[in-house]
Amino acid sequence: MATIADPAPTKKSRNSRKALKEKNEIVETPLSPVSSAKEKSVKSFEKDLLEMQTMLENMKIEKDKTEELLKEKDEILRKKEEELENRDVEQEKLKVELKKLQKMREFKPNMTFACGQSLTQAEQEKMNKKKKKDCPETKRPSTSYILWCKEQWNEVKKENPEADFKETTNILGAKWKSLSAEEKKPYEEKYQVDKEAYLQVIAKEKREKEAMKLLEGDQKQKTAMELLDQYLNFVQEAEQDNKKKNKKQKDPLKPKHPVSAFLVYANERRAALREENKKVVEVAKMTGEEWKNLSDKQKAPYEEVAKKNKEIYLQAMEEYKRTKEEEDMSQKKEEEELLKLRKQEALQLLKKKEKTDNLIKKKKETKKKKNENVDPNKPKKPASSFFLFSKDARKNLAEERPGIHNSTVTTLISVKWKELGEEEKQIYNEKAAKLMEAYKKELEDYNNKNAAITSG
Repeated sequence: MATIADPAPTKKSRNSRKALKEKNEIVETPLSPVSSAKEKSVKSFEKDLLEMQTMLENMKIEKDKTEELLKEKDEILRKKEEELENRDVEQEKLKVELKKLQKMREFKPNMTFACGQSLTQAEQEKMNKKKKKDCPETKRPSTSYILWCKEQWNEVKKENPEADFKETTNILGAKWKSLSAEEKKPYEEKYQVDKEAYLQVIAKEKREKEAMKLLEGDQKQKTAMELLDQYLNFVQEAEQDNKKKNKKQKDPLKPKHPVSAFLVYANERRAALREENKKVVEVAKMTGEEWKNLSDKQKAPYEEVAKKNKEIYLQAMEEYKRTKEEEDMSQKKEEEELLKLRKQEALQLLKKKEKTDNLIKKKKETKKKKNENVDPNKPKKPASSFFLFSKDARKNLAEERPGIHNSTVTTLISVKWKELGEEEKQIYNEKAAKLMEAYKKELEDYNNKNAAITSG
């Protein structure tokens, strides 16, 4: 392959070099003074614009701040105004209360209160408790069973020294059941004697308490009546003083009394005489003298005006009296209706109270009858399977969750009982059945004994 030869470098002419030099000289030549001044002015204007913009932004920020401050100041001023208004209202209320207190201070009752009233209820209860402790007669008598237990306790303890309290009580209960009626009779008689003495003491105390209450009530009524009398006297004296100081306030609806004929004439003449710059006393004297000198014909028109005014006044007074009477009648009716309503309410309350008292009495009587009829020796019904389960479950729950509430315990027990299987329930059912059989046997024995006693 034949290689292509590179072209030989050509020499630049002198003319071309000169042209390039001239161009460079043209480029390097400095700007004219007019163009440089324009550029400077543009740059300075831009700087001024930027400064002005920043100034405007700062002014806006300051304006917002000042507006916020003004709003805050307005709110503070409004709050202060409200506080001042509230203070004024409170001051007025305090003034009213002060006036009331001053009036109360003026009233000084002269009373001598009873000594019994000085004791409070708490102090009286303490005194009663101390009396009960000191006096053995006020204590409830022990039953025949307890009297027998007191006698037999030491013997049972000697026979069974290792037995605890529960076991000893069970032994005593079994022995008491085995006793005959004749053996129980002395203890029952002693109990009856103690009971009668106790009831007599309590009845006496109740009677004394009732008497004391009545006495206190009478004393309170007397003191209240005395206070009322003193207060009423004080009010009457105060009213008399006020009457002397202040005149009665006139009713604005009441028609005014008509003017006489002389005053009608005087009112006409007063204006003319006042124009002459005369004094009030001189005007009164002159009108009086002129009225005396007037003839009957000259006085007639003024008298007619006065007469008409009087007729109008009398008619208005009749209407005023009629309306006043109607208002009084309506007030009386309203008061009577209110009294009737209050009486009805009081009667309803009394009826409710009587009903509740009767119900309470009946309940107490039924309870007493039941307690009297129930024999303490009669065997008690055994617990059901659920109650037997609840005893065990309660113990477990108390150990697992100490301090748990009774209501939650009962709910948990009922839930657990429902969740129990038939096999687990069968255990408690068998226990309950055994207890029921034992109870039936005891009942039969008890009934047989009673039948033997009644037949014997």
